[in-house]
Amino acid sequence: MRRPRGELGPRAPRPTEGAICAGPGEPWSPSPNSMLRVLLSAQASSARLSGLLLLPPVQPYCLGPNKWGDRPPGGAPHAGPVQGLQRLLEQARSPGELLRWLGQNPTKVRAHHYPVALRRLGQLLGSQPRPPPVEQATLQDLSQLIIRNCPSFDIHTIHVCLHLAVLLGLPPLTLSSSGFPSDGPLVCALEQEQRFRLPPKPPPPLQPVLRGGLRLEAALSCPRFQRHPQHHLIRSLAEARPEELTPHVMVLLAQHLARHRLREPQLLEAIAHFLVAQEAQLNSKVVQKLVLPFGRLNYLPLEEQFMPCLERILAREAGVAPLATVNILMSLCQLRCLPFRALHFVFSPGFISHISGTPHALIVRRYLSLLDTAVELELPGYRGPRLPRRQQVPIFPQPLITDRARCKYSHKDIVAEGLRQLLGEEKYRQDLTVPPGYCTDFLLCVSSSGAVLPVRTQDPFLPYPPRSCPYTTRDPAQRVVLMLRERWHFCRDGRVLLGSRALRERHLGLMGYQLLPLPFEELESQRGLPQLKSYLRQKLQALGLRWGPEGG
Repeated sequence: MRRPRGELGPRAPRPTEGAICAGPGEPWSPSPNSMLRVLLSAQASSARLSGLLLLPPVQPYCLGPNKWGDRPPGGAPHAGPVQGLQRLLEQARSPGELLRWLGQNPTKVRAHHYPVALRRLGQLLGSQPRPPPVEQATLQDLSQLIIRNCPSFDIHTIHVCLHLAVLLGLPPLTLSSSGFPSDGPLVCALEQEQRFRLPPKPPPPLQPVLRGGLRLEAALSCPRFQRHPQHHLIRSLAEARPEELTPHVMVLLAQHLARHRLREPQLLEAIAHFLVAQEAQLNSKVVQKLVLPFGRLNYLPLEEQFMPCLERILAREAGVAPLATVNILMSLCQLRCLPFRALHFVFSPGFISHISGTPHALIVRRYLSLLDTAVELELPGYRGPRLPRRQQVPIFPQPLITDRARCKYSHKDIVAEGLRQLLGEEKYRQDLTVPPGYCTDFLLCVSSSGAVLPVRTQDPFLPYPPRSCPYTTRDPAQRVVLMLRERWHFCRDGRVLLGSRALRERHLGLMGYQLLPLPFEELESQRGLPQLKSYLRQKLQALGLRWGPEGG
Protein backbone atom coordinates (compact mmCIF):
# COMPACT_ATOMS: atom_id res chain seq x y z
CA MET A 1 0.00 0.00 0.00
CA ARG A 2 1.30 3.45 -0.89
CA ARG A 3 2.50 5.39 2.15
CA PRO A 4 0.68 8.71 2.67
CA ARG A 5 2.54 11.86 1.71
CA GLY A 6 4.89 13.00 4.47
CA GLU A 7 4.95 9.66 6.33
CA LEU A 8 8.53 8.48 6.37
CA GLY A 9 8.35 5.20 8.22
CA PRO A 10 9.53 4.14 11.68
CA ARG A 11 11.82 6.38 13.66
CA ALA A 12 15.35 5.49 14.59
CA PRO A 13 15.93 4.18 18.13
CA ARG A 14 16.27 6.76 20.87
CA PRO A 15 19.95 7.58 21.34
CA THR A 16 21.77 7.54 24.58
CA GLU A 17 22.81 10.84 26.13
CA GLY A 18 25.31 12.73 24.00
CA ALA A 19 24.55 10.85 20.76
CA ILE A 20 23.62 12.71 17.62
CA CYS A 21 20.62 10.87 16.33
CA ALA A 22 17.12 11.55 15.09
CA GLY A 23 14.60 9.60 13.10
CA PRO A 24 13.75 10.27 9.46
CA GLY A 25 11.93 13.55 9.08
CA GLU A 26 12.93 14.73 12.57
CA PRO A 27 15.04 17.88 12.95
CA TRP A 28 18.60 17.07 13.94
CA SER A 29 20.55 19.42 16.16
CA PRO A 30 24.06 18.72 17.44
CA SER A 31 24.63 17.46 20.93
CA PRO A 32 25.39 20.31 23.36
CA ASN A 33 28.40 18.31 24.51
CA SER A 34 29.65 18.23 20.93
CA MET A 35 29.37 21.99 20.68
CA LEU A 36 31.29 22.30 23.94
CA ARG A 37 34.02 19.98 22.66
CA VAL A 38 34.50 22.32 19.69
CA LEU A 39 34.95 25.27 22.02
CA LEU A 40 37.36 23.47 24.33
CA SER A 41 39.32 21.55 21.72
CA ALA A 42 42.85 22.71 20.99
CA GLN A 43 42.50 22.02 17.26
CA ALA A 44 39.61 24.32 16.30
CA SER A 45 40.68 27.58 14.73
CA SER A 46 39.11 30.87 15.75
CA ALA A 47 37.45 31.13 12.32
CA ARG A 48 35.82 27.72 12.70
CA LEU A 49 34.81 28.59 16.23
CA SER A 50 33.01 31.70 15.03
CA GLY A 51 31.33 29.71 12.30
CA LEU A 52 29.94 27.17 14.71
CA LEU A 53 28.67 29.78 17.12
CA LEU A 54 27.18 32.13 14.56
CA LEU A 55 25.61 29.69 12.10
CA PRO A 56 21.82 29.49 12.31
CA PRO A 57 20.20 26.36 13.80
CA VAL A 58 20.48 23.29 11.60
CA GLN A 59 17.09 23.54 9.96
CA PRO A 60 17.74 24.31 6.27
CA TYR A 61 14.89 24.41 3.84
CA CYS A 62 13.73 21.07 2.52
CA LEU A 63 15.05 19.07 5.48
CA GLY A 64 11.76 17.35 6.09
CA PRO A 65 8.15 17.04 4.96
CA ASN A 66 6.94 20.25 6.58
CA LYS A 67 5.44 23.45 5.25
CA TRP A 68 8.92 24.70 4.31
CA GLY A 69 10.10 21.38 2.89
CA ASP A 70 8.08 21.39 -0.32
CA ARG A 71 9.52 24.53 -1.84
CA PRO A 72 13.02 25.51 -2.97
CA PRO A 73 14.49 28.97 -2.33
CA GLY A 74 12.84 30.35 -5.44
CA GLY A 75 9.41 29.48 -4.10
CA ALA A 76 8.22 27.20 -6.91
CA PRO A 77 7.12 23.68 -5.98
CA HIS A 78 9.58 20.86 -6.59
CA ALA A 79 8.89 18.35 -9.26
CA GLY A 80 7.77 14.95 -8.07
CA PRO A 81 11.14 13.20 -8.66
CA VAL A 82 12.96 15.85 -6.64
CA GLN A 83 10.60 15.33 -3.73
CA GLY A 84 11.00 11.60 -4.11
CA LEU A 85 14.79 11.84 -3.97
CA GLN A 86 14.63 13.84 -0.77
CA ARG A 87 12.38 11.19 0.76
CA LEU A 88 14.78 8.43 -0.32
CA LEU A 89 17.71 10.27 1.26
CA GLU A 90 15.81 10.74 4.51
CA GLN A 91 15.07 7.01 4.64
CA ALA A 92 18.48 5.72 3.56
CA ARG A 93 19.65 2.83 5.74
CA SER A 94 23.41 3.17 5.20
CA PRO A 95 26.05 5.65 3.98
CA GLY A 96 26.42 3.56 0.83
CA GLU A 97 22.74 3.95 0.07
CA LEU A 98 23.04 7.72 0.50
CA LEU A 99 25.89 7.80 -2.01
CA ARG A 100 23.95 5.60 -4.43
CA TRP A 101 20.88 7.84 -4.45
CA LEU A 102 22.99 10.94 -5.03
CA GLY A 103 25.27 9.41 -7.66
CA GLN A 104 22.61 7.65 -9.72
CA ASN A 105 20.26 10.63 -10.00
CA PRO A 106 22.42 13.56 -11.22
CA THR A 107 19.54 15.28 -13.03
CA LYS A 108 17.34 15.20 -9.91
CA VAL A 109 19.91 16.30 -7.34
CA ARG A 110 19.55 19.88 -6.11
CA ALA A 111 21.82 21.82 -3.76
CA HIS A 112 19.48 21.36 -0.81
CA HIS A 113 19.80 17.55 -1.08
CA TYR A 114 23.38 17.59 0.22
CA PRO A 115 22.49 18.97 3.70
CA VAL A 116 19.75 16.34 3.80
CA ALA A 117 22.35 13.64 3.07
CA LEU A 118 24.78 14.95 5.70
CA ARG A 119 22.05 15.17 8.28
CA ARG A 120 20.95 11.61 7.54
CA LEU A 121 24.57 10.48 7.79
CA GLY A 122 24.73 11.97 11.28
CA GLN A 123 21.54 10.14 12.21
CA LEU A 124 22.89 6.83 10.94
CA LEU A 125 26.29 7.08 12.57
CA GLY A 126 24.83 8.27 15.83
CA SER A 127 22.25 5.50 16.04
CA GLN A 128 22.45 3.16 18.99
CA PRO A 129 23.38 0.52 19.82
CA ARG A 130 24.78 -0.70 16.45
CA PRO A 131 25.45 1.90 13.77
CA PRO A 132 25.79 0.51 10.23
CA PRO A 133 29.30 -0.33 8.97
CA VAL A 134 31.09 2.48 7.16
CA GLU A 135 33.64 2.05 4.39
CA GLN A 136 36.37 4.64 3.97
CA ALA A 137 35.87 4.70 0.20
CA THR A 138 32.15 5.45 0.61
CA LEU A 139 32.76 8.47 2.79
CA GLN A 140 35.52 9.73 0.50
CA ASP A 141 33.24 9.41 -2.54
CA LEU A 142 30.46 11.28 -0.72
CA SER A 143 32.95 13.97 0.27
CA GLN A 144 34.21 14.34 -3.31
CA LEU A 145 30.63 14.53 -4.62
CA ILE A 146 29.87 17.47 -2.31
CA ILE A 147 33.21 19.16 -3.13
CA ARG A 148 32.49 18.98 -6.87
CA ASN A 149 29.05 20.55 -6.48
CA CYS A 150 29.58 23.07 -3.68
CA PRO A 151 30.46 25.94 -6.11
CA SER A 152 26.77 25.89 -7.10
CA PHE A 153 25.51 26.11 -3.49
CA ASP A 154 24.01 29.29 -2.12
CA ILE A 155 25.54 30.74 1.03
CA HIS A 156 22.88 29.21 3.30
CA THR A 157 23.54 25.69 1.98
CA ILE A 158 27.29 26.19 2.38
CA HIS A 159 26.74 27.34 5.98
CA VAL A 160 24.65 24.29 6.84
CA CYS A 161 26.92 21.79 5.08
CA LEU A 162 29.98 23.22 6.83
CA HIS A 163 28.22 23.11 10.19
CA LEU A 164 27.24 19.46 9.70
CA ALA A 165 30.59 18.40 8.27
CA VAL A 166 32.50 19.83 11.26
CA LEU A 167 30.15 18.16 13.72
CA LEU A 168 30.48 14.83 11.91
CA GLY A 169 34.18 14.93 12.74
CA LEU A 170 33.53 15.07 16.51
CA PRO A 171 32.80 12.37 19.11
CA PRO A 172 30.56 10.42 19.53
CA LEU A 173 30.66 9.93 15.73
CA THR A 174 34.48 9.78 15.63
CA LEU A 175 34.72 10.33 11.89
CA SER A 176 37.88 12.37 12.19
CA SER A 177 39.95 9.30 11.48
CA SER A 178 37.77 7.88 8.74
CA GLY A 179 35.90 10.49 6.74
CA PHE A 180 35.54 14.19 7.58
CA PRO A 181 38.57 15.33 9.63
CA SER A 182 38.52 18.94 10.74
CA ASP A 183 41.34 19.75 8.30
CA GLY A 184 40.14 17.36 5.57
CA PRO A 185 39.27 18.27 1.98
CA LEU A 186 35.49 18.57 2.51
CA VAL A 187 35.68 21.02 5.39
CA CYS A 188 38.47 22.99 3.70
CA ALA A 189 36.52 23.22 0.43
CA LEU A 190 33.38 24.43 2.19
CA GLU A 191 35.36 26.97 4.19
CA GLN A 192 36.97 28.23 1.00
CA GLU A 193 33.58 28.60 -0.70
CA GLN A 194 32.30 30.41 2.37
CA ARG A 195 35.19 32.87 2.22
CA PHE A 196 34.52 33.53 -1.47
CA ARG A 197 30.86 34.37 -0.79
CA LEU A 198 31.40 36.61 2.24
CA PRO A 199 32.69 40.20 1.90
CA PRO A 200 36.35 40.64 2.85
CA LYS A 201 37.03 41.84 6.36
CA PRO A 202 40.16 42.47 8.39
CA PRO A 203 41.47 39.47 10.32
CA PRO A 204 40.23 39.25 13.91
CA PRO A 205 42.67 40.18 16.65
CA LEU A 206 42.29 36.73 18.23
CA GLN A 207 45.11 34.22 18.08
CA PRO A 208 44.57 31.45 15.48
CA VAL A 209 44.39 28.84 18.22
CA LEU A 210 42.79 29.52 21.58
CA ARG A 211 42.56 27.00 24.36
CA GLY A 212 40.10 26.12 27.09
CA GLY A 213 38.68 29.04 29.00
CA LEU A 214 40.20 31.64 26.68
CA ARG A 215 38.26 30.09 23.81
CA LEU A 216 35.00 30.33 25.76
CA GLU A 217 35.80 33.88 26.77
CA ALA A 218 36.40 34.95 23.17
CA ALA A 219 33.25 33.20 21.94
CA LEU A 220 30.93 34.56 24.60
CA SER A 221 32.31 38.08 24.16
CA CYS A 222 31.36 38.08 20.47
CA PRO A 223 28.60 40.72 19.92
CA ARG A 224 26.76 38.56 17.39
CA PHE A 225 26.71 35.62 19.80
CA GLN A 226 25.31 37.89 22.52
CA ARG A 227 22.52 38.98 20.19
CA HIS A 228 21.74 35.47 18.89
CA PRO A 229 22.81 33.04 21.62
CA GLN A 230 22.88 29.26 21.27
CA HIS A 231 20.94 28.39 24.40
CA HIS A 232 21.71 24.68 24.21
CA LEU A 233 25.40 25.54 24.22
CA ILE A 234 25.03 27.75 27.28
CA ARG A 235 23.36 24.90 29.15
CA SER A 236 26.19 22.52 28.29
CA LEU A 237 28.77 24.83 29.85
CA ALA A 238 27.51 23.83 33.29
CA GLU A 239 29.18 20.45 32.72
CA ALA A 240 32.63 21.88 31.97
CA ARG A 241 35.49 21.14 34.35
CA PRO A 242 36.31 24.00 36.77
CA GLU A 243 39.88 24.26 35.51
CA GLU A 244 38.53 25.02 32.02
CA LEU A 245 36.68 28.11 33.26
CA THR A 246 38.00 31.49 34.37
CA PRO A 247 36.26 34.16 36.47
CA HIS A 248 35.70 36.26 33.35
CA VAL A 249 34.04 33.34 31.56
CA MET A 250 31.72 32.77 34.52
CA VAL A 251 30.90 36.48 34.60
CA LEU A 252 30.00 36.37 30.90
CA LEU A 253 27.75 33.38 31.52
CA ALA A 254 26.10 35.05 34.51
CA GLN A 255 25.45 38.21 32.50
CA HIS A 256 24.07 36.13 29.64
CA LEU A 257 21.59 34.36 31.92
CA ALA A 258 20.49 37.63 33.51
CA ARG A 259 20.18 39.47 30.18
CA HIS A 260 18.08 36.77 28.52
CA ARG A 261 16.09 35.79 31.67
CA LEU A 262 17.28 32.18 31.41
CA ARG A 263 16.58 30.42 34.71
CA GLU A 264 18.82 27.40 34.12
CA PRO A 265 19.23 25.64 37.50
CA GLN A 266 22.18 23.51 36.40
CA LEU A 267 24.21 26.48 35.24
CA LEU A 268 23.20 28.66 38.18
CA GLU A 269 24.33 25.91 40.54
CA ALA A 270 27.61 25.73 38.62
CA ILE A 271 28.13 29.48 39.10
CA ALA A 272 27.36 29.15 42.81
CA HIS A 273 29.83 26.27 43.14
CA PHE A 274 32.47 28.26 41.25
CA LEU A 275 31.96 31.23 43.56
CA VAL A 276 32.40 29.04 46.66
CA ALA A 277 35.41 27.19 45.24
CA GLN A 278 37.18 30.38 44.12
CA GLU A 279 36.20 32.57 47.09
CA ALA A 280 39.76 33.55 48.01
CA GLN A 281 40.57 34.69 44.45
CA LEU A 282 37.40 36.77 43.83
CA ASN A 283 36.90 40.40 44.73
CA SER A 284 33.54 42.06 45.28
CA LYS A 285 33.50 43.65 41.81
CA VAL A 286 33.53 40.17 40.25
CA VAL A 287 31.21 38.70 42.86
CA GLN A 288 28.52 41.33 42.21
CA LYS A 289 28.36 40.15 38.59
CA LEU A 290 28.31 36.46 39.53
CA VAL A 291 25.48 37.03 42.02
CA LEU A 292 23.39 39.19 39.66
CA PRO A 293 21.45 36.35 37.94
CA PHE A 294 20.41 34.78 41.24
CA GLY A 295 18.50 37.87 42.34
CA ARG A 296 17.19 38.76 38.88
CA LEU A 297 15.98 35.22 38.20
CA ASN A 298 14.65 34.75 41.74
CA TYR A 299 16.76 31.63 42.25
CA LEU A 300 18.30 30.66 45.60
CA PRO A 301 20.97 28.01 44.90
CA LEU A 302 21.13 24.69 46.71
CA GLU A 303 24.84 25.15 47.37
CA GLU A 304 25.02 25.15 51.18
CA GLN A 305 28.08 27.40 51.37
CA PHE A 306 26.62 30.05 49.03
CA MET A 307 25.39 32.43 51.74
CA PRO A 308 28.28 31.88 54.22
CA CYS A 309 30.72 32.52 51.36
CA LEU A 310 28.99 35.79 50.40
CA GLU A 311 28.92 36.93 54.01
CA ARG A 312 32.68 36.39 54.27
CA ILE A 313 33.30 38.25 51.02
CA LEU A 314 31.12 41.15 52.15
CA ALA A 315 32.94 41.33 55.47
CA ARG A 316 36.28 41.36 53.65
CA GLU A 317 35.46 43.72 50.77
CA ALA A 318 32.66 46.00 51.98
CA GLY A 319 34.92 48.99 52.59
CA VAL A 320 36.87 48.55 49.35
CA ALA A 321 34.10 48.80 46.73
CA PRO A 322 30.92 50.44 48.11
CA LEU A 323 28.86 50.17 44.93
CA ALA A 324 29.75 46.50 44.46
CA THR A 325 28.82 45.83 48.09
CA VAL A 326 25.40 47.43 47.67
CA ASN A 327 24.84 45.59 44.38
CA ILE A 328 25.48 42.26 46.11
CA LEU A 329 23.03 43.20 48.87
CA MET A 330 20.42 44.17 46.26
CA SER A 331 20.60 40.69 44.75
CA LEU A 332 20.31 39.13 48.21
CA CYS A 333 17.38 41.42 49.00
CA GLN A 334 15.48 39.97 46.06
CA LEU A 335 16.21 36.50 47.50
CA ARG A 336 15.16 37.55 51.04
CA CYS A 337 18.60 36.62 52.38
CA LEU A 338 20.00 39.85 53.79
CA PRO A 339 22.89 39.31 56.25
CA PHE A 340 22.58 41.48 59.36
CA ARG A 341 26.31 42.09 59.64
CA ALA A 342 26.51 43.61 56.15
CA LEU A 343 23.43 45.76 56.86
CA HIS A 344 25.12 47.11 60.00
CA PHE A 345 28.06 48.17 57.83
CA VAL A 346 26.19 49.86 54.93
CA PHE A 347 23.86 51.74 57.31
CA SER A 348 26.75 52.96 59.45
CA PRO A 349 27.43 56.72 59.44
CA GLY A 350 30.96 56.13 58.16
CA PHE A 351 29.79 54.21 55.07
CA ILE A 352 27.03 56.72 54.28
CA SER A 353 29.45 59.62 54.66
CA HIS A 354 31.99 57.86 52.44
CA ILE A 355 29.61 57.33 49.53
CA SER A 356 28.10 60.83 49.70
CA GLY A 357 30.94 62.39 47.73
CA THR A 358 31.25 59.66 45.09
CA PRO A 359 29.93 59.83 41.49
CA HIS A 360 27.49 57.00 42.18
CA ALA A 361 26.09 58.53 45.38
CA LEU A 362 22.50 58.82 44.05
CA ILE A 363 22.23 55.21 42.88
CA VAL A 364 23.75 53.96 46.14
CA ARG A 365 21.27 56.03 48.15
CA ARG A 366 18.44 54.61 46.07
CA TYR A 367 19.62 51.07 46.74
CA LEU A 368 20.11 51.83 50.43
CA SER A 369 16.55 53.19 50.52
CA LEU A 370 15.28 49.92 49.11
CA LEU A 371 17.35 47.94 51.61
CA ASP A 372 15.92 50.08 54.42
CA THR A 373 12.41 49.31 53.15
CA ALA A 374 13.23 45.59 53.14
CA VAL A 375 14.46 45.87 56.72
CA GLU A 376 11.27 47.70 57.74
CA LEU A 377 8.91 45.23 56.08
CA GLU A 378 10.73 41.90 56.16
CA LEU A 379 13.23 41.91 59.02
CA PRO A 380 11.37 42.63 62.26
CA GLY A 381 14.26 41.14 64.25
CA TYR A 382 16.84 43.63 62.98
CA ARG A 383 18.05 46.04 65.69
CA GLY A 384 20.99 47.72 63.98
CA PRO A 385 21.39 51.17 62.40
CA ARG A 386 19.00 52.34 59.67
CA LEU A 387 19.22 54.79 56.81
CA PRO A 388 18.53 58.31 58.14
CA ARG A 389 15.32 59.84 56.84
CA ARG A 390 17.16 62.76 55.23
CA GLN A 391 19.21 60.29 53.14
CA GLN A 392 16.19 58.39 51.80
CA VAL A 393 15.08 58.87 48.20
CA PRO A 394 12.22 57.30 46.17
CA ILE A 395 13.16 53.76 45.21
CA PHE A 396 11.60 53.52 41.74
CA PRO A 397 10.07 56.94 40.99
CA GLN A 398 8.96 55.91 37.50
CA PRO A 399 8.13 52.72 35.54
CA LEU A 400 11.10 50.40 35.14
CA ILE A 401 13.33 50.69 32.08
CA THR A 402 12.12 47.40 30.62
CA ASP A 403 8.52 48.59 30.74
CA ARG A 404 9.39 51.88 29.07
CA ALA A 405 11.38 50.07 26.37
CA ARG A 406 8.53 47.64 25.66
CA CYS A 407 5.62 50.04 26.08
CA LYS A 408 4.33 49.39 22.55
CA TYR A 409 3.95 45.69 23.44
CA SER A 410 2.32 46.37 26.82
CA HIS A 411 -1.35 45.84 27.66
CA LYS A 412 -1.38 48.96 29.82
CA ASP A 413 -3.12 51.25 27.31
CA ILE A 414 -5.95 48.87 26.52
CA VAL A 415 -6.46 48.02 30.19
CA ALA A 416 -6.59 51.75 30.97
CA GLU A 417 -9.23 52.22 28.30
CA GLY A 418 -11.20 49.27 29.63
CA LEU A 419 -11.14 50.72 33.16
CA ARG A 420 -12.12 54.15 31.84
CA GLN A 421 -15.19 52.77 30.12
CA LEU A 422 -16.01 50.41 32.97
CA LEU A 423 -15.43 52.63 36.04
CA GLY A 424 -14.91 56.15 34.78
CA GLU A 425 -11.72 58.20 34.78
CA GLU A 426 -12.25 59.52 38.29
CA LYS A 427 -12.19 56.09 39.92
CA TYR A 428 -8.65 54.92 39.22
CA ARG A 429 -5.13 56.29 39.05
CA GLN A 430 -2.53 55.08 36.56
CA ASP A 431 1.25 54.93 37.14
CA LEU A 432 0.95 56.36 40.64
CA THR A 433 4.12 56.12 42.75
CA VAL A 434 3.30 55.27 46.37
CA PRO A 435 5.68 55.63 49.33
CA PRO A 436 8.45 54.61 49.67
CA GLY A 437 8.72 54.78 45.89
CA TYR A 438 6.97 51.87 44.16
CA CYS A 439 5.18 52.67 40.89
CA THR A 440 1.74 51.05 40.63
CA ASP A 441 0.04 50.20 37.34
CA PHE A 442 -3.55 51.02 38.41
CA LEU A 443 -4.80 51.95 41.87
CA LEU A 444 -8.40 51.94 43.12
CA CYS A 445 -9.83 53.20 46.42
CA VAL A 446 -12.58 50.93 47.74
CA SER A 447 -14.94 51.52 50.66
CA SER A 448 -15.52 48.96 53.39
CA SER A 449 -18.73 47.93 51.59
CA GLY A 450 -16.85 47.29 48.32
CA ALA A 451 -17.84 50.43 46.43
CA VAL A 452 -15.18 51.89 44.16
CA LEU A 453 -14.67 55.49 45.29
CA PRO A 454 -13.51 58.52 43.30
CA VAL A 455 -9.77 58.74 43.86
CA ARG A 456 -9.84 62.53 44.24
CA THR A 457 -11.95 62.21 47.39
CA GLN A 458 -9.47 59.83 49.05
CA ASP A 459 -5.83 59.79 50.00
CA PRO A 460 -4.52 57.10 47.61
CA PHE A 461 -1.46 56.41 49.77
CA LEU A 462 -1.31 54.06 52.69
CA PRO A 463 0.93 55.28 55.53
CA TYR A 464 4.56 54.29 55.44
CA PRO A 465 6.22 52.92 57.47
CA PRO A 466 3.22 50.85 58.52
CA ARG A 467 4.56 50.04 62.01
CA SER A 468 4.99 53.66 63.01
CA CYS A 469 1.57 54.63 61.60
CA PRO A 470 -0.72 51.68 62.29
CA TYR A 471 -3.92 51.17 60.34
CA THR A 472 -6.92 52.69 62.12
CA THR A 473 -10.65 52.78 61.61
CA ARG A 474 -10.45 56.48 60.67
CA ASP A 475 -9.51 55.41 57.12
CA PRO A 476 -11.49 52.27 56.34
CA ALA A 477 -10.94 52.49 52.58
CA GLN A 478 -8.91 49.75 50.94
CA ARG A 479 -6.39 50.34 48.19
CA VAL A 480 -6.51 47.82 45.37
CA VAL A 481 -3.56 47.70 42.97
CA LEU A 482 -4.02 46.08 39.56
CA MET A 483 -0.65 44.59 38.63
CA LEU A 484 0.09 43.91 34.97
CA ARG A 485 2.17 40.76 34.68
CA GLU A 486 3.59 41.08 31.19
CA ARG A 487 5.50 38.33 29.45
CA TRP A 488 8.85 40.01 30.12
CA HIS A 489 8.14 40.19 33.85
CA PHE A 490 8.88 36.46 34.07
CA CYS A 491 11.89 34.24 33.54
CA ARG A 492 11.94 33.04 29.96
CA ASP A 493 11.53 29.32 30.55
CA GLY A 494 9.04 29.25 33.41
CA ARG A 495 6.33 30.93 35.38
CA VAL A 496 8.66 32.47 37.96
CA LEU A 497 8.45 36.24 38.39
CA LEU A 498 11.72 38.11 38.02
CA GLY A 499 13.25 39.09 41.34
CA SER A 500 12.50 42.82 41.02
CA ARG A 501 8.84 42.13 40.20
CA ALA A 502 8.41 39.67 43.03
CA LEU A 503 10.04 42.16 45.41
CA ARG A 504 7.69 44.97 44.40
CA GLU A 505 4.58 42.82 44.79
CA ARG A 506 5.82 41.43 48.09
CA HIS A 507 6.49 44.87 49.56
CA LEU A 508 3.22 46.39 48.33
CA GLY A 509 1.34 43.51 49.94
CA LEU A 510 3.21 43.95 53.22
CA MET A 511 2.34 47.66 53.22
CA GLY A 512 -1.37 46.81 53.08
CA TYR A 513 -2.25 47.15 49.39
CA GLN A 514 -4.56 44.49 48.00
CA LEU A 515 -3.04 43.12 44.80
CA LEU A 516 -4.99 42.00 41.75
CA PRO A 517 -2.58 40.39 39.22
CA LEU A 518 -3.49 40.49 35.52
CA PRO A 519 -1.41 37.71 33.87
CA PHE A 520 -0.32 38.19 30.27
CA GLU A 521 -1.85 34.84 29.22
CA GLU A 522 -5.29 36.04 30.27
CA LEU A 523 -4.83 39.48 28.72
CA GLU A 524 -3.60 38.03 25.42
CA SER A 525 -6.64 35.77 25.20
CA GLN A 526 -9.06 38.74 25.17
CA ARG A 527 -10.14 39.59 21.64
CA GLY A 528 -10.92 43.27 21.53
CA LEU A 529 -12.07 45.84 24.03
CA PRO A 530 -15.53 44.35 24.74
CA GLN A 531 -13.99 41.04 25.83
CA LEU A 532 -11.38 42.86 27.90
CA LYS A 533 -14.07 44.90 29.69
CA SER A 534 -15.93 41.70 30.49
CA TYR A 535 -12.71 40.16 31.80
CA LEU A 536 -11.97 43.18 34.01
CA ARG A 537 -15.54 43.20 35.29
CA GLN A 538 -15.24 39.56 36.37
CA LYS A 539 -11.89 40.21 38.05
CA LEU A 540 -13.18 43.18 40.04
CA GLN A 541 -16.45 41.51 40.98
CA ALA A 542 -14.54 38.48 42.24
CA LEU A 543 -13.01 40.82 44.86
CA GLY A 544 -16.48 42.00 45.86
CA LEU A 545 -16.12 45.41 44.20
CA ARG A 546 -19.15 47.45 43.07
CA TRP A 547 -19.41 50.60 40.95
CA GLY A 548 -21.94 52.57 38.95
CA PRO A 549 -25.38 53.55 40.34
CA GLU A 550 -25.57 50.44 42.50
CA GLY A 551 -22.04 50.94 43.85
CA GLY A 552 -22.46 54.51 45.00
